Amino acid sequence: MFSTQGVVFKEVNNQMEKEVKVRGLLVDPTTNSPIVLLKDVGSEAMLPIWVGPYEANSIASEIEKMAPQRPMTHDLLRNVINQMGGVVRRVIVTDLRDNTFYAVIEIVTGDRVVFLDSRPSDAIALALRVDCPIFIREEVLESSRIDEAARVADEDDSDEEVEWPEEIDDVPDYKI
Repeated sequence: MFSTQGVVFKEVNNQMEKEVKVRGLLVDPTTNSPIVLLKDVGSEAMLPIWVGPYEANSIASEIEKMAPQRPMTHDLLRNVINQMGGVVRRVIVTDLRDNTFYAVIEIVTGDRVVFLDSRPSDAIALALRVDCPIFIREEVLESSRIDEAARVADEDDSDEEVEWPEEIDDVPDYKI
């Protein structure tokens, strides 16, 4: 494996992955931070990923098919990849370390496969634009469940009451 300016040239370990879809966007009532909610296509498992407001806006504008007058950053990236003869095969959320998610964008150019290091929010925004699948490694789902359980335990210790939707069905689709 070697890396040049954020481009990783290696095969990602063949690890178990789950395909997910964007279920929606919502705002964390505690921090007012946007959250992209990913749902496992094969089960009811969901993974919330906190994202920045600009990335959330980019994801929302693509979901709602709102075309900007000029290409935005994720549109530009899609256009560059296409013009250079590449195809985004998929994006993968690969890791969760210190409450930070990591992702890669898998691009095929001719007979070469390139994995670009990415923030999950940018990878998701690009995946929506190129209509490619989004995957999460199973170990990331497991780690996030453990981290979520610890976070809930910490919140149970606080006196603040935060109003989250009672059920995920109460979350409006793709609204922020």
